Amino acid sequence: MESALEEIEFLALSSNRVEVLRLLAAEPHSRGDLAAETGASQATLGRIIADFEERSWIRRTGGEYVATATGRIVADGFTDLLDSLETERKLRDIVQYLPTDAMDFDLQHLADATITVPSQTRPNAPVQRLLDLLRDAEEVRTFSHAFNDQTIRVVQERVSAGQQQFSGVFSPGAIDALTADDRLRDRLESLLAEPAASVRVRNDGVPLAVMIADDVVHLLLRDDSGVLQASIDTTAPAVKEWAIETFDTYWASADPLSDEWSL
Repeated sequence: MESALEEIEFLALSSNRVEVLRLLAAEPHSRGDLAAETGASQATLGRIIADFEERSWIRRTGGEYVATATGRIVADGFTDLLDSLETERKLRDIVQYLPTDAMDFDLQHLADATITVPSQTRPNAPVQRLLDLLRDAEEVRTFSHAFNDQTIRVVQERVSAGQQQFSGVFSPGAIDALTADDRLRDRLESLLAEPAASVRVRNDGVPLAVMIADDVVHLLLRDDSGVLQASIDTTAPAVKEWAIETFDTYWASADPLSDEWSL
């Protein structure tokens, strides 16, 4: 283990080493090519090449260098490690709010996700991100413990205008909150009157706040006190597959919204 850690340290201490090995794992390069792509001096490249040859990570073919089979293993493994650490750094500040117990996919699929957090000048930024996605989406599927006034307004207006197909599964509390307000109840009634809208209620509740807007999956993230902390959205296929499967599960276990909420 110690020698393996020493090799990781050997690579990690030089971005030039990492880049040269990555380039040579992809295809053969001359020293001139490597200098042009990395910006490293010939003296630096000479030391890197010698160190790599000593480890049998690369070999020379004519006037070019290329990674060996073991060199490609090292390059691929180190790239995977870097990708994992970059994803961890990106998620570090919000991971405590992610519903990881319910997220049946590798968090690595969130590597390219968009994270939106509140700020002093934009305290509602996560919700605004959600609204922006809603305004552009033609098909929306959601399962959530909340359906706030801004969200239902955008959905109702777009569905009524023939611009959106909407299906939602909500917890009873979300519907109760809407029907307790005359203005929001009217919005909900108008939405339900549209053929392109379907709403169901899951009596066992919905512990997440997830929206699938066309190809984008968006999650609102709250702390244990219910305070909004961030949102995260992505177009990663694995995340969308998880979201659709979860939506279908909640939809199948929910009931159509009925008169029991006194609409």
